[in-house]
Amino acid sequence: MNVADLPVGRPGPAPTAASLAAVAAARRRRTVRWVVGLAIGVPLAVFVLWALADNPRLFVSTLLNGLTLAALYFLVASGFTLVFGLMRNVNLAHGSLYLFGAYIGWVVGDWSGSWVLAVITGFLASAVVGLLMQVTIFRFMQGQDLRQTLVTIGISIVLADIMLWIWGAEIYTFDPPRWMFGTLSLPIVEKYATYRLLLLVGAIVIGVGLWVFLNRTRVGMMIRAGVDDRAMLAASGVNVQLVFAVTFAIGAGMAGFAGVVGGTALSIAPGEDIRYLLASLVVVIVGGMGSVTGAAIGALLIGVAEQFGLAYAPTYGIVFTFVIMALALAFRPQGLLGRSR
Repeated sequence: MNVADLPVGRPGPAPTAASLAAVAAARRRRTVRWVVGLAIGVPLAVFVLWALADNPRLFVSTLLNGLTLAALYFLVASGFTLVFGLMRNVNLAHGSLYLFGAYIGWVVGDWSGSWVLAVITGFLASAVVGLLMQVTIFRFMQGQDLRQTLVTIGISIVLADIMLWIWGAEIYTFDPPRWMFGTLSLPIVEKYATYRLLLLVGAIVIGVGLWVFLNRTRVGMMIRAGVDDRAMLAASGVNVQLVFAVTFAIGAGMAGFAGVVGGTALSIAPGEDIRYLLASLVVVIVGGMGSVTGAAIGALLIGVAEQFGLAYAPTYGIVFTFVIMALALAFRPQGLLGRSR
């Protein structure tokens, strides 16, 4: 067979101006990501090497503090992820549920002497309040983000004033159980609080359990399906209102649970509701709407950045948190693991 007898393939369609522009835009985005990554990564690597050489004990203890603070932020933000990130209900009273659960847990713990009973009561108290909010408010405001925002701001103000009236401006703390009390010997830092390490382990276990619940169980699939297409889920015979009410109650209960846990690690005082509401908002924005894994990554970034800022640049420590949020909004508006809508 001669070369001239071989079939000649047809040339493909010529690239259009739109396709060439899309390819160029993709290349520009990759270039920007590389530049931003190098601009952040190189100084960060230099800082880590300098901090380890200068004072390794301070560096490791700050890192552990950041990880345990991130665990607490994740516990609070996990409930916020269910309510705001997944169900698209704007609940700006989430911080008040955290503080309410903490106060109720403290009362029960002080009366009974049982920390475990305080944790259970804090979870249930906030879950009941959250359930009432969903049934009486959010059920009739589905998709009305502005109304939800204004109403829940009002609820948070009222709850904060009621809690201030009942418990005053005093600072309350929990004593952990005896088996959680004390310190553990660790390399470099020598000793570290046992309770904080258990908090970190507990947050990991709860995060994995929550991910399995949402992605590998029938109830979790119904929740995600109801958010995407509520009418279709209702047509299949599922009680959508019941599913949403239970989900909202779990999310609110997680805030109360975190209140007791956080009150044990730190303290309970007026103003903590605003702090943890803002932390939850930043975590969800950075991590991505409706993503448990994204919430964990966001909490890790925020918690570690906050602690390192306080340890090495206390004057500008708070700025680091908002720099992370600004970078996320600029280069990944849907969050690190959020879906584009």
